[in-house]
Amino acid sequence: MVQEENSGEAEAIRPPWLHLLSAFLSMEPSNSIISISRDCGGGAITESVQNFIWDHCINRADGKGHVPYIRSFLKKLILEIESEGAVVIDELYEQLAFYMASLKGDDSAKGDSRIIRKISFLYPADLVESRACQSQRKLVVPLSCSLNMLEGDTGCSLWPSSLFLSEFILSCPELFSKKSCFELGSGVGLVGMCLAQVKPSKVVLSDGDLSTLANLKVNLELNQMNANVECLHLPWESALESDLQDLKPDIVLGADVIYDPQCITHLVRVISALLTIKKSNSGQRDECFVASRGQSVAYIASVVRNIDTFNYFLRVAKEANLRVVDITENVKMYNFLPYMRSYQRSSVRLLEICYTFH
Repeated sequence: MVQEENSGEAEAIRPPWLHLLSAFLSMEPSNSIISISRDCGGGAITESVQNFIWDHCINRADGKGHVPYIRSFLKKLILEIESEGAVVIDELYEQLAFYMASLKGDDSAKGDSRIIRKISFLYPADLVESRACQSQRKLVVPLSCSLNMLEGDTGCSLWPSSLFLSEFILSCPELFSKKSCFELGSGVGLVGMCLAQVKPSKVVLSDGDLSTLANLKVNLELNQMNANVECLHLPWESALESDLQDLKPDIVLGADVIYDPQCITHLVRVISALLTIKKSNSGQRDECFVASRGQSVAYIASVVRNIDTFNYFLRVAKEANLRVVDITENVKMYNFLPYMRSYQRSSVRLLEICYTFH
């Protein structure tokens, strides 16, 4: 299962050192890691900081990390230290020299289209105390991700809305506990991994792309969650309304699914079908049944990259009798990813969607 790390390692490594290690494992941009390194050294990348990077990041990752990433990071780190007129420890020089010599003229490492990123959710101290869960300090989720999402492999990339939705789930576990949850466009599966931590009654992840779905199953195996989470191939354009209504989820989730104007009508149709139930023989929806089990709700996290596309979604949703409310400012969110400086939390909006009966 996902690694829930107890007080052992979390007690031994504290912020900002823990942030430095987490940033490296998640493969944050080099500039972000260098910035955190300065925080650890009081404004400079001291020898003690360099030793920490060597002992806990690079040396531990030897043979397991993505070599081109580590090599690029080492180049920039050493350049930063030298530009300050400081001393670079021998281990960093020697490791970079080894990479430069052994990989010279060898582009084989670049051919690997997948990398393993380890996303660490660091529980804030006040949250740990309030929930009386002293043993749970850090949640580490290893994920097979695309090396280059610009080559059409977007479904296997990590997007900001999935990070936001994951933080929302961990911040508000009571919303998902004992609920049947269904995710649209699950991608690498990060949201599903976090859902499994808050004790839902059922978790079903779906995606319309077969290669993405295959990678999703790899990630379930990495986190030992094959038995706890279901996977479903679901192309929105061909999904049958009757099949969708048979699923009857309590909660529908989606991260960055509002992006393509050509998919909007299909997306809205799928959400609408998941949030309602089958029609009775009279053609009327069984509102009594919906009320008896509680109305289903969807939570969609999205970065508004194109306002016209977003407004089009709102218009189509309204026509489908879906009520869309932006609840971003109304939810108490905890910062589980304080080390992830490339993640712009403020760019994400959280939408709550319900079906309205007329």
